[in-house]
Amino acid sequence: MSDETPTDSADGGRPDATERAETGGSGSVLTDRRVALAATFVVAFCSIAYELVYSELLTVFFGGTVLRYSITIGLYMFSLGIGSVLSAQLGETESNFLRTEIYLAIAGPAGAMAIVAVNSLPELTFAGKEPLVLVLSHVPILVVGVLSGFEVPLLTDLVEDREDTIFASLGRLYPRRIVRVVLGVFFAVGEPDERSFSEVLGVDYLGSLAGTVVYALVLYPRFGLVVSVFALGLLNAIAALAFAAWTFSGSARVLSRPTAGRWRTVLVVGLLLTGTYAGLVGHPAAVDRAVTTTYLERNIEGEYREGAADVRALSYETTRYQTVLTYERDLEGHAQTEQCLHLDQAIQFCDTWVDSYHSGLVDVPMTTFEDPSSLNVLLVGGGDYIAVDHLRQYNASVDQVDIDGEFLEMAREREFFRQYNDDAYEYDRLNTTTEDAVTYLRETDETYDLVLLDVPGARSDETLSLYSTEFYTQVREHLTDDGLVVSWVYTRSGHPAHNKAYTTTVRDAGFDRYLPYYVYDDLDGDGGLEPGERFYVLSDGPTPKPDLERAKSDYVRDHAETFDEWRWRSLPVYEDVEPNSILRPNYDIIVD
Repeated sequence: MSDETPTDSADGGRPDATERAETGGSGSVLTDRRVALAATFVVAFCSIAYELVYSELLTVFFGGTVLRYSITIGLYMFSLGIGSVLSAQLGETESNFLRTEIYLAIAGPAGAMAIVAVNSLPELTFAGKEPLVLVLSHVPILVVGVLSGFEVPLLTDLVEDREDTIFASLGRLYPRRIVRVVLGVFFAVGEPDERSFSEVLGVDYLGSLAGTVVYALVLYPRFGLVVSVFALGLLNAIAALAFAAWTFSGSARVLSRPTAGRWRTVLVVGLLLTGTYAGLVGHPAAVDRAVTTTYLERNIEGEYREGAADVRALSYETTRYQTVLTYERDLEGHAQTEQCLHLDQAIQFCDTWVDSYHSGLVDVPMTTFEDPSSLNVLLVGGGDYIAVDHLRQYNASVDQVDIDGEFLEMAREREFFRQYNDDAYEYDRLNTTTEDAVTYLRETDETYDLVLLDVPGARSDETLSLYSTEFYTQVREHLTDDGLVVSWVYTRSGHPAHNKAYTTTVRDAGFDRYLPYYVYDDLDGDGGLEPGERFYVLSDGPTPKPDLERAKSDYVRDHAETFDEWRWRSLPVYEDVEPNSILRPNYDIIVD
């Protein structure tokens, strides 16, 4: 993309200082400096938002939210420094700034797609594959960071004078004399100079703040990762074209005005990007489905060997707190097609075992009580309302707490969920609160006979609080004297590090005994029963045993013989294992 016509002089054909001074005080709303500073804002806005997209994608593929965001921020800051150093080699400021904007408009979305592509490769086995994929997945962070690092030095050259600028205007809106007095208490205060670096950097930081807030509150909740990154690319491309249009308009006073041929290739690319991204953003559902399911349909059933699971996505949506995927699957050796629900990084249920799971979670512990209709039950999670449907059979009073209001709405409106919950959200003894469970327990005075934890698996930092000493301590404090807590758990054989950390956490919260049991299903399609979900009943008081004859579940009655041992046990003690605390997390509790 070399320029066809060289600049007339080393200064790129700009007016001299005298001419700038004579023209800089124009009363026009749009000036060179304001245009350049607006471009600064957009570049910073998009760049930080790209990095947030990358962090979230890396969390999806590799887990560990805190780790992924920390590494992303570190690499981004490092690459900003590299870009700033390399910018000293750049000339022709206007041309290179436009190119940087265009390159960012390409690299930002392309980087997200590259992360998805690298992690969607067919199952190939070779030495060093995992570390190679991990390294390649972090390359887009560096590319966007280096390009963003060019920005401040280039824009500092563009915004040479401080007169008539955004911050000069802001200077009339705050008491500068008072500010200078306050600063003078701690610093040596002098007269402001003519340098533009601090102004450009200030707008850059402001754009970064706006990018993080808008991405977190608007883009990600509304559009999800895939469409958001194309929306950012569109904004980048529009900013580049607007900058070019200003220089060609004849209104520019300080910026060089190139001939039409100088930036022809760059402008054509910018126009193509703008049109392409606008088309993609205009059809968000189709784009999200096409890109997301390319990865998900290949990798979502990763525990099966390649070719053993045929997956077809039905819907994919993003709420503020999680991704919600519904899909069909055909497993090798299974005659029946299954419909399944997948939240974030974990499968929640398939229709062939959804009843056994909820029977184990709800019906088994309900049979330990002689009069279930008198119970006060707390259901943490259970946003699909299926557990509520089981509780309704016993006429128990139910307080449900779920943080994701959008998912609750889906479960009320979508036929996929209603076929399982039988409109249980209309149950007249149900009180649903949309709130974080830790906050709810801290604020409520209610006590409960039974607490059911229908919560997501411990696969990211977002769920750490639900597996913490503080949470289980609060749960214990809200139990009646005969109260029970029931949760599904990861097995000791499948996830030993997690199980040790979880057991230690629960014991640290004050529980010292548990009643374990499995529910059984034909999981491999051979006609026999295999252990499925594992459950723990925790008690701080008496240790009753379930009486399955009281169950109102066909599954429990039909499979009563599989529950052949009810034995309360002491929670094991692991001297070398720390509990998981909100303020001092034990990351062994996260299941990769």
